[in-house]
Amino acid sequence: MQPIDGVFSNHVIISTLIAWFVAQALKVPLYYRVEHRLDWKRFVGSGGMPSSHTSMVIALCLTVGILQGFDSALFGVCFVLATIVMYDATGVRRETGTQATIINQILKDVLINGKRISDEELKELVGHTPFEVLGGAIVGIITTFTYLWFAIPS
Repeated sequence: MQPIDGVFSNHVIISTLIAWFVAQALKVPLYYRVEHRLDWKRFVGSGGMPSSHTSMVIALCLTVGILQGFDSALFGVCFVLATIVMYDATGVRRETGTQATIINQILKDVLINGKRISDEELKELVGHTPFEVLGGAIVGIITTFTYLWFAIPS
């Protein structure tokens, strides 16, 4: 049972999950503020402000750096992973969302025999703007330092 217990006391896992949870929880009120409608699906959905992927990898990177050292090989791996995730969020995934928006518009405009081509729209909110990634980074930083402040005795 020892290995399972280790998972529940692993500071890296805990701080990373807290960063994800906080970022996802922030999406609901921020979406409401912008769109003026409450959408609880934003809590589990991808895309939007702040980037929970970024929050997670920043929390991962910072926690490993603080606990293992910023000169450790493990921190280096986490740093490279974080840059790939953030680049992907603003690049490939953002472009996918843009393409989905255009395809959805085509589906709405083009009719075959008086019927739509498809009733199912593609998911448009899959990527992040650089501002949303920055928001995720800030959430990751704040949650990591807050968690470690309370979790690790000085």
